[in-house]
Amino acid sequence: MTKVEFNTLVMQQAGSLKMYAMHFTHDTEDANDLVQDTLLKAITYYNKFKEGTNLKGWLYTIMKNTFINNYRKLVKASTFITKSDEISSPNLLFSSARNGGESKFILDDIAHALEKLPQEYCIPFCRYFEGHKYHEIADYLGIPIGTVKTRIHVARKLLKKSLKPYDTPSNRKPRYDD
Repeated sequence: MTKVEFNTLVMQQAGSLKMYAMHFTHDTEDANDLVQDTLLKAITYYNKFKEGTNLKGWLYTIMKNTFINNYRKLVKASTFITKSDEISSPNLLFSSARNGGESKFILDDIAHALEKLPQEYCIPFCRYFEGHKYHEIADYLGIPIGTVKTRIHVARKLLKKSLKPYDTPSNRKPRYDD
């Protein structure tokens, strides 16, 4: 069979292929695309077709495999690519690149807030932050444990006030009003 004869036989099947494609896609435009892909593959690989076998069955197999492969590509692309015009806040974190600049600004602001803290509050707070126990800090400074706890508490309040721009709803503890 010549290529021209084969192409003619294949093109005669286009109508039944479209009905079969509608079974898969349920959309006219997608069905037309699927038929076109199927016809293109059939004509491209005509030398793989064995004369005397079922041409319609061969074309249906090509169509089914093409549809499955296209569907898998679509699913894979959909899991990696957000196709909406607006990216939601949770997805924004994953789609943006992080750099060290933001962290450096935050650390600089924390260091500046600690520098503004009076020494009587800064020393107990920093030692507690480093992992020292209350009684160790009290012994080091020669003051009662209660005073150490109070100074650490006051230091936290002053730091929180200084670092107010970084206070977000997720960082706040729930308040229970009586």
